Amino acid sequence: MPAPDVPPPPAKAPARPAPAAEPAAEPARFVALLHQALADGSFVRLVLGKPRHAAGEDATLDKLLARRVLLRGQDQLSLVWRHRTKDVTKNLPLADAVALVGTLLGAPFHHAHLVTRTHDVQLATGKKGAWGLRVGRLAAAPAAAAAPDAAAHDRARRYALTLDAPFLAELGVTDAQHRLIPAMARKWRQINKFAEVLDHAIAQSPLAARDAAQPVRVLDFGAGRGYLTFAVHQRLLAAGRVPEVTGVELRDELTQQCNDAVARLGLAGLRFATGDVRDFQAEASDIMIALHACDTATDVAMHFGVRSGAAIILCSPCCHKQLRPQMRSPAILQPMLRHGIHMTEQAEMLTDALRALLLQAEGYDTQVFEFISPEHTGKNKMVLAIRRAQPLPAAQRAALRAQAAELKAFYGVREQALETLLAADAPAAPSSANPGAAGPGADDEPPARPDPQPGPP
Repeated sequence: MPAPDVPPPPAKAPARPAPAAEPAAEPARFVALLHQALADGSFVRLVLGKPRHAAGEDATLDKLLARRVLLRGQDQLSLVWRHRTKDVTKNLPLADAVALVGTLLGAPFHHAHLVTRTHDVQLATGKKGAWGLRVGRLAAAPAAAAAPDAAAHDRARRYALTLDAPFLAELGVTDAQHRLIPAMARKWRQINKFAEVLDHAIAQSPLAARDAAQPVRVLDFGAGRGYLTFAVHQRLLAAGRVPEVTGVELRDELTQQCNDAVARLGLAGLRFATGDVRDFQAEASDIMIALHACDTATDVAMHFGVRSGAAIILCSPCCHKQLRPQMRSPAILQPMLRHGIHMTEQAEMLTDALRALLLQAEGYDTQVFEFISPEHTGKNKMVLAIRRAQPLPAAQRAALRAQAAELKAFYGVREQALETLLAADAPAAPSSANPGAAGPGADDEPPARPDPQPGPP
């Protein structure tokens, strides 16, 4: 029996040409070009634009700008989300920034423009929503038009002090080769900021006109390990002054350590003493410093500066405890001050505002400002008082004290330590005088003298 006919297998369909690159691949090519530009150093700038905002997204976003920076020795992209009324900046390592840019293409940005030293690259969506990539070669640019050095963002800052100061190595801020010890970087910035503030204060004070051969007497209460005390001595020497600097510290072991360091360095005009601002004996001072003195210890130090005729009073208060228990919430502020953190912040503001007013009434120009960034220390507020060349007229002094009295009355505060101490120094007022703002009334018991506590080093 003959085999049945078997139909031949169907002919294979002719091979189709390889499809063209999918439009979705263009963003990936753009990201690859960005990565390459960063890797070979040709990157100049990047802009993402034409955002399309989905429902519920922030419609104020306009564009994203990117530039290369060097932060603390690390190569990064600084990304700036530009809104209509604000900018939001985020610095990221290069790899993380490139990955983020890839996610932002199409959501929300529909246009991207990359400029390198050799190419102009643009990525955009067309009318039908498909991506298109255009790469154009740039004409050779002159050297002056080359991309800015990333290190420009991280340029060396000029500090008041230099790392080769011998006391820095003695106190452990630098090593034997005068290199900054990484763990002391924040302390180094704090020391320099303090030196800058002090230099400016001296230039604005009566000390600026004093004969350089006349000693400058400095008292630093709560000297701790002596970082700032040594810095004051160094700055006065650098300015051609004759320093007489005394660091006062409650802890005898720290006093001994600092005096040993002074002896090893052979420094004249610098010493440390064990004592308390409340009972320390000194005839006079030109500069009174008290950083991080706890609670009313700051008031005692300020009073000491006023009483000793200091040209400069420099305090960084902490632990504002005296007024907080006395304060009541004015009716209009109760919705805000019912939150404990707000009441605490208000107590700090009120305390330092009263101190500033009282020092102004005593003949000082007074400022309250941020001493150093909160990332370095939470105790970052400074009160600076510089004695005026001429005292204020009596009417202005009375007006300042009246403002202090009004603030106290508004918050229900009965007593503030600096006001109490200054009132005790004032001559007795006639019986017919209005006791008002100056202090307690005749029928009141005199308040207890504030009892300062040592602050942290």
